[in-house]
Amino acid sequence: MGGERDYSQWGENVIRDSIAKVVSGANLTPREARAAMLEMLSGAATEAQIGALITALSMKRETVEELVAFALVMKEFCHIIRPNVKGRMVDTCGTGGDGLKTFNVSTVAALVAAGAGVTVAKHGNRSVTSNSGSADVLEQLGLNLSQEPSEVQKAIESIGIGFMFAPRFHPAMRAVLKTRQEIGVRTVFNLLGPLVNPANAQAHLLGVAERAWVTPLATTLMALGCEEAMVVHGIGGLDEISLFGKTVVVHVTGSSLSQHELSPKDFALEAVKPSQLLVTDPRQSARLTITLLNSNPRVQEPRMGITLANAAAAILVGGLGDDLEYCVELAAESIASGAAYGKLRALVELSSGNVSVLDELEKSHA
Repeated sequence: MGGERDYSQWGENVIRDSIAKVVSGANLTPREARAAMLEMLSGAATEAQIGALITALSMKRETVEELVAFALVMKEFCHIIRPNVKGRMVDTCGTGGDGLKTFNVSTVAALVAAGAGVTVAKHGNRSVTSNSGSADVLEQLGLNLSQEPSEVQKAIESIGIGFMFAPRFHPAMRAVLKTRQEIGVRTVFNLLGPLVNPANAQAHLLGVAERAWVTPLATTLMALGCEEAMVVHGIGGLDEISLFGKTVVVHVTGSSLSQHELSPKDFALEAVKPSQLLVTDPRQSARLTITLLNSNPRVQEPRMGITLANAAAAILVGGLGDDLEYCVELAAESIASGAAYGKLRALVELSSGNVSVLDELEKSHA
C-alpha cells in the first residue's frame, strides 16, 4: 500500500484530503477537522464530498478530538445568545437515531423540569430518523419556530424556557441539510447537535442511541466546558433514560467523569415496555404531551413514568436536587400544580404562536 501519506500541509483540496484520510481509517487532527468543517459549512464542499466525508467518519467512528474541533467551528457559524439568568441553563437535546419511534420524551421532560424551576435552553430540530422530532411536536403544539434569536433569549429570561430551532440558529447547516436528508442515517451532525447549544447551556441531559457513544460524548462535553451532565443510554437502544431496562450513565461534574447504571427502582418507578411509549407522528405526540401535562402524575402509567424519570435527571443536573427520588417528586409536583403546562402555554404565547391549537387539544383531552 506504500508509505503513510503526509497530511500536515493541506492545500486547496482540504475536503478531498479529509475524505482520503478518513477512508484510510486514520483520524483527523484537530486542525484538519477544523479545516474540513469550515469547508462544509462555508459551502465550499460539494454535496457528494460532504456525503462521502460524513459517511466515512461514521464508519470509522468519530473521535473526541474531531468532535471538539467540529463543535467549535459550528459555534463560530452559530447565532449565539446570552440569556441573563441565575443558575444553570439545562438542555435536554439528545442525538436521536434510536429508531424506536417513541414520543418526544426529552421535550416533555424539558417542560416538566422548567415547571420545577430549572432554566431550560432547549436545542432541537425536526426529525431525521424518528417519527417526531422536538421541533415537529412543538410546532404541532402551536410554537412559532421562526422566532428571532433575541426573542428566544427573552423567553429564557422571562419564563425560564426557550426553544432554539436548529436551522434558525445554525443557518450554515443549510449547506449539509440536503445530504443529511438523503442519507437518512446517523451522521456526525446528530452527535454535534447536543454539543452546540446556542445559549451555551452549562448543563445537559444528553441521550444517545448507541452505548459506545456515552463516554466519548461525555468527554467531549467536559472538554467544551460543561459544568454538569448526564449522558445516558437505555440498554436496548433508547436514547433516553429507560424504564424498561437499565440505563448506562456517565455523569460529568466539572473535570471528572463517573459511570454507573440506573434501573427503575432508582427512581422509585415501575418498569415499562417499549411498546407502551410509541407514537406514529408529531400530531399524536402533541396530543400525548397535552395528556401527560394535564394528568395525575401520582398514577403509575408508562409514559408518565418515563417522563418523570427524565425530568428528574434534568432537574438534578440543573442543580435543584442531588437525589433522583427527590427530583422525581419535584417533577411530579411540576405537573400536578399545572406549572409544567403553564410553561408550555407561556412558551407558545411568547413566540406569537397559535395558542388556539393548545385550546383545541385541551378540549380533546378533556
